[in-house]
Amino acid sequence: MSDEFDWFGPEAATFGDRLAGAREAAGMTQSQLARRLGVKKATIAAWENDLSEPRANRLSMMAGMINVSIKWLLTGEGEGMEVPAEDDAESLELSEAVAELRAIRGEMRASAERAARLEKKLRLMLEQGK
Repeated sequence: MSDEFDWFGPEAATFGDRLAGAREAAGMTQSQLARRLGVKKATIAAWENDLSEPRANRLSMMAGMINVSIKWLLTGEGEGMEVPAEDDAESLELSEAVAELRAIRGEMRASAERAARLEKKLRLMLEQGK
């Protein structure tokens, strides 16, 4: 791994991570951003926890409010926040562990989707066999 870890890159962060980081860097709370966008605080929390995603018009407004590009919010590429300075090897290990945890979570999500498709297929087969 290189000396500089990309905290907000596609391998290390999700849309929600980038949104939360940029919002905090802009000095805004979830409530403040929600009020400015005309949505509920729970909506911002869902976006930051990657449970849902904003529509294009909200995404555009939000990017302007937190001073990052839409592309950066979505992919981690383009104009966004500065990467935090690494203090020591321990924080690098921590960031690597976070990246690994994100990868595991993505694999688990994919496995859950595969299991759901298989379950649906089996249910259909059972119904056709009756």
